[in-house]
Amino acid sequence: VQLQASGGGLVQAGGSLRLSCAASGRAFSNNAMAWFRQAPGKEREFVAGINWSGSTTLYSDSVKGRFTISRDNAKNTGYLQMNSLKPEDTAVYYCALAPRAYGGRDLAMYNYWGQGTQVTVSS
Repeated sequence: VQLQASGGGLVQAGGSLRLSCAASGRAFSNNAMAWFRQAPGKEREFVAGINWSGSTTLYSDSVKGRFTISRDNAKNTGYLQMNSLKPEDTAVYYCALAPRAYGGRDLAMYNYWGQGTQVTVSS
């Protein structure tokens, strides 16, 4: 499985961006996916996760209420809608796929990773 993340860019505080994660291969629709992010000098952290069907979602406290994770299994694509962006949201955002139907917050649960897309929020 290959994951291609896109949609990052430069936005002012309070603005919005929508990230996409396109998957190639058969595994996508049966597997949980997630978004992580990594800011300079910091460890990669969990942002949001979604189970295989989209019925269950999970968010970090820092983005809850502002970000929405979703997926379209017919298109083999996952999304992260980011609203009310803050400068502290600046990071490289990675999508990831787990080898199971339900995921979680732990990086070790995910074995496929996209290349990352840069999100920069100016104040």
